[in-house]
Amino acid sequence: MDIQFDHQGGAVGGHILSYLLEKSRVVHQNHGERNFHIFYQLVEGGEEDLLRWLGLERNCQHYSYLVQGDCAKVTSINDKSDWKMVRKALSVIEFNEIDIEHLFAIIASVLHLGNIKFEADVRGYASLNNNNREMHWLSKLLGIPTQVLQQGLTQRKIEAKTEEVFSPFSVDHAVYARDALAKAIYGRTFNWLVNKINESLVNTDSSRKTVIGLLDIYGFEVFNVNSFEQFCINYCNEKLQQLFIQLTLKSEQEEYEMEGIEWEPVPFFNNKIICDLVEEKHRGLIALLDEECLRPGEATDLTFLEKIEEKIGGHPHFVTHKLADQKTRKTLERGDFRLLHYAGEVTYCVVGFLDKNNDLLYRNGKEVMRQSKNAIIKHCFPSTEPDSKRRPETVVTQFKSSLVGLTEILMSKEPWYVRCIKPNEAKQSGRFDDVLVRHQVKYLGLMEHLRVRRAGFAYRRKYEIFLQRYKPLCPDTWPNWKGTAAEGVRCLIKHMGYKRDEYKMGRTKIFIRHPRTLFATEDAFQVCKHKLATRIQAKYKGYRVKEHYLKQREAATKIETCWRGLLARKERDKRAWAVKVIKRFIKGFMTRNHPASSDNIEYLAYVRQNYLTRLRDNLPKTVAEKDSWLSPPPIMQEVSQLLKKLYIRHMVRKYVRGITPQRKAQLLSKGQTSSMFKGRKENYPFSVCRPFMDTRIGAEDISIKVLQMIRHEHIKYSVPVVKYDRNGFRPRLRQLIFTQDAAYLVEEAKIKQRIDYICLKGVSVSNLSDNFLILHVTCDDVKQKGDLVLQCDYLFEALTKLSLIANKQNSIKVVQGSVRFDIQPGREGFVDFKSGQESMVYRTKNGHLMVESTRTKSR
Repeated sequence: MDIQFDHQGGAVGGHILSYLLEKSRVVHQNHGERNFHIFYQLVEGGEEDLLRWLGLERNCQHYSYLVQGDCAKVTSINDKSDWKMVRKALSVIEFNEIDIEHLFAIIASVLHLGNIKFEADVRGYASLNNNNREMHWLSKLLGIPTQVLQQGLTQRKIEAKTEEVFSPFSVDHAVYARDALAKAIYGRTFNWLVNKINESLVNTDSSRKTVIGLLDIYGFEVFNVNSFEQFCINYCNEKLQQLFIQLTLKSEQEEYEMEGIEWEPVPFFNNKIICDLVEEKHRGLIALLDEECLRPGEATDLTFLEKIEEKIGGHPHFVTHKLADQKTRKTLERGDFRLLHYAGEVTYCVVGFLDKNNDLLYRNGKEVMRQSKNAIIKHCFPSTEPDSKRRPETVVTQFKSSLVGLTEILMSKEPWYVRCIKPNEAKQSGRFDDVLVRHQVKYLGLMEHLRVRRAGFAYRRKYEIFLQRYKPLCPDTWPNWKGTAAEGVRCLIKHMGYKRDEYKMGRTKIFIRHPRTLFATEDAFQVCKHKLATRIQAKYKGYRVKEHYLKQREAATKIETCWRGLLARKERDKRAWAVKVIKRFIKGFMTRNHPASSDNIEYLAYVRQNYLTRLRDNLPKTVAEKDSWLSPPPIMQEVSQLLKKLYIRHMVRKYVRGITPQRKAQLLSKGQTSSMFKGRKENYPFSVCRPFMDTRIGAEDISIKVLQMIRHEHIKYSVPVVKYDRNGFRPRLRQLIFTQDAAYLVEEAKIKQRIDYICLKGVSVSNLSDNFLILHVTCDDVKQKGDLVLQCDYLFEALTKLSLIANKQNSIKVVQGSVRFDIQPGREGFVDFKSGQESMVYRTKNGHLMVESTRTKSR
C-alpha cells in the first residue's frame, strides 16, 4: 500500500496493490483454516432483513464452503463485531447503498453456489435435480435466468470452426467448473473492491509526491501440511530475502564508500541457488509445473512429482521420498517433496498442485456472468473482454510476473524493515514462548540479515552522538570539548585503549568492529554514571542549600530594614509633632500681646483655659476677700473684671437684677452647653474660655440670592462649616444657617440642602476633641438626600444655638467609637473616631471616614 503525505506529514491519499489472492481458499480449506472472514461475518452478524433478502440462514454449518476446515467459529474472533466494523468502513469510504447491496448479493451467491450438488444421470452426465432452492437464490441475486445458470454449470461450450457445440460435464468436471466459477466471482469482485477503495483514497493534488510504501509480509509458512499456497508464499519470501540481502549489502557498501573506509568482502548465504531452483526457465519447479498442467493426456500431481524427480533430482536443495536416503525417507510421504530454503527445510505435499495452478474458467462460464443484472458482476465480466482461444496463464506464472513487478518497485525505493515477533499464541502479556520466537526469528530471515550486518562493522555512530554519550569516560573531553567532534572521539578512544583493528574512523562516523568493544565501553560508561550522579547530586544539594540560605538572609534583611524604617518613621513623626507643638507654643507666646490671629489663637486659648482653671481653684470665699482675686493675664483683663463682678453679685444675691437680657442669654447658653457636654466631651473645658456670639457670619457675607430665598424666615444664627461628601468624603466649604423653621446648608449663592427641624431626628458628636457633628435626617423618598457630616470650629456654640432654636436638647447624642449615618435610603456609611498624635481626617480601606484627634488635657 502506497500512502501519500502532504507537506505537514498528514496522510492525504493512497493506493493498494494486490498480490496472490488465495482464491483456492474460497472452495477448499485445510484442517484448522477458515474461509475468507466476510462469509462468516455476513452469516453471523448480518441483520435479519438482510439475511432474509439474501436467502441465508444464521448457521455456518449449512454452507459447504465454510466448514471444510472444521473451525467455522473461533473463540478469539467476534464475527458480529467485525460485521459492524465492515459496515461502518463501507460508509466511511462512501459506498452507496446500491453497491453495498450488489456486493453482499455476490458474497451470498458464492455460498449458494457452493451448496449446489451434482448427480450423474443414466448416461453419466452431471445433472441438477435437487437444487431448486439454491438455483432460485442464485438467479435472483445475480440477475441471471435459471435456465442459463443450469446450462453454464452442467455443459461446456466448444467451438468447432463455424459451429458451437455444448458438451455435457461429468460430475467431476461440473464440480470443477462450479468451483472455478466461485473462485472467479470472488477473485474479480475482490479486485473490484480494491479498485473502488483506491478511488476513495486517491489524492486530488497531483503535485504532492511524498509517498511511503507499506509491504506487509508474514514470512515463511511452515505447517504440518504445506500445499501450493505455501509454495508460492515461500518462493516470494526467497525472492524478497535475496532482494533484502542485496539491498543490505548495497547500503553497507555505499556507507563504507561514503565514509572513506575500505570495503571488505562479507560472507553470507546466497539464496540465488534456491531462486533458480524455483524459477529457472525450462528446468525450474515453476516451469515444470506449468508444463505438466499444459501437456495433453492424463496429468496428475504424481506425474508432476515424477517429472521433477527426473529433471532436478540431483539438486542439493531438493529431495523426495524416492531420492532420499533411508534416514530422511522416514520423514517423507510418497507424495511429498522437500526444499531446503535459506531459512530451513519445508516439506510440500503435491496433492492439489495442478488443480490450484490451473485457474481455468470455461468460456461459457464468463458468458453466463455477462448476462447478470448485478452491476458489479457486469463490471467484473465485461463484454469487451477478449475471448482468447489461448490457454490462460497459470496461477504460479501470474504470481511470478507480479512478483517481478514488486521486486522492481522495491529496488527503486529506499527500504526500511519492521520485524514483528509474536511472543505467544495465547496473546498474553509477559509470556514468551521460546520455541515460537525462535521459529519466527529463523523463518523471518533475521539471522541471515544480522550475519551480513555483523560481518563488517557491528556498530557505527556519528562522531557528535558518540562523543556526547561517552565523553565522561575521558578527563580531556569532560565536561566540555572545545575542538571538533572527530578530534574529541579520537582523544576518547585513545584514552579507552582501543586497538587499531577494533575501529575505523570515517569522515563523519566511527566504526567499531566487534560488539565486545562496544560492550566494554558501555560497561565503563554505566560505572561512570554512578560517580557522575553522585557528583551532580552533591553539587545540586549544595546549590539548593545555598539558594535556601540566600533567600533566608534576604528575607531577614528585608524584615530588619522594614522594621527599622517603621521605627524611624514613627520617631520622625513624633519629633515632627513635638516640634510643631513647641513651635506653635513659642510663636503664640511671642505674639501673645498681638490681636488674635492664627499664630497665637491656640496659645491665647491655652492662657484663658489655664487662667480660668486656676481661678476656679482660687475663688474668694467671701465678699470681704474680693481683693484677693487672681491676677489675670492681659488677654483676660476684661473677662476677669466681668467675672469678678458677676461673682461678687452672686455672692450678695443681687447680680441677677443688674444683668442685661443679652448677657443673660449668653449665660443661659453657657449653662445649656454645660448640661449637654460637661464631662462628656474632651474639649469641653477648652470652650469655656471662648465666649459665644450671636452669629459667626454677618448678613453682608451671605449671598443676596440666598437671603432673598429665605427672607420670609428670620435668620437666628449662621456659622462656616466643612461638609464631607456622602460618597468619597471629599471636604467642601459651606455655610450653615439656622432660621426659625429650618437649617440651611449653603454653597455661595446656592442652597444645597434644607432640613426642617421636624425632620431632624438627632445630632451625633463624638466624646473626643474633634469638631465633627452628624445631622440625622428623616428620609422617606429614595431621591431625598441623607444625613450630613459636618466639621465646625464653633461646635459647642453651634449645637447650643441649634438646641435652643429647634428645641432639640434631648436629640444631641455624645457617642464613642463609630457613628452610622444614612447616605440615602437603603445605603449607610460610618464615621470612626479615635485619638492620635495629630488631628487627621481620611478615608480608610473599609470605606469608613476616620477622624483622628489629639487628646486635650484639661486643668
